[in-house]
Amino acid sequence: MNTLTGRPIQRMKFQRMPKPWASFTLENGTLVTAERIDVGKPPPGKFVAPIDVWVSLKPQK
Repeated sequence: MNTLTGRPIQRMKFQRMPKPWASFTLENGTLVTAERIDVGKPPPGKFVAPIDVWVSLKPQK
């Protein structure tokens, strides 16, 4: 999720819960850092919970 617009950027799958300070490279090559991680409730009968990672763009050097 983009912190400025509140809209999803892309879908990703994680093997483990991402850390709040984690950095990710998006499909377009943009480096982003996690600001907030929201864990949702899994659907009935499922083990995998949906996770929303709110990111902000890292400043260009």
